[in-house]
Amino acid sequence: MSVNKVILLGRVGKDPDVRYVAQNQPVASFTLATTDRAYTNANGVQVPERTEWHNIVMWGKNAEVAERYIRKGTQIYLEGRLRTRAWEDRNQVKRYTTEIYVDTFELLARPTTAPQQPQQQPQQPAGNPNGNTPF
Repeated sequence: MSVNKVILLGRVGKDPDVRYVAQNQPVASFTLATTDRAYTNANGVQVPERTEWHNIVMWGKNAEVAERYIRKGTQIYLEGRLRTRAWEDRNQVKRYTTEIYVDTFELLARPTTAPQQPQQQPQQPAGNPNGNTPF
């Protein structure tokens, strides 16, 4: 028996790059940052904050949702599995990369943005110029 399970909670590092492969299947890829907080251990030694960057890959419906809703800075929770792939670069050097293939995910928080413009007030219905309710 074996298990290949990854659980991550972090912030998206860049907007998803979505492309379409065979039979118009969408594939989204982006980076996700997870950060261990800084702390001071029992001996008084300070350990600095440490950020790990993960390569995320989503297929099918997950990729479509990612294209519409995930942006840089979005906080997400995801579950998936590790996949390592190899390729040769221009100089015929064999390269490897490890990616997280997402099975399920949940959007937790939108990225912080500039304050939104106030919405316009709804128009008052004709025949009730004060906007008061008659009850």
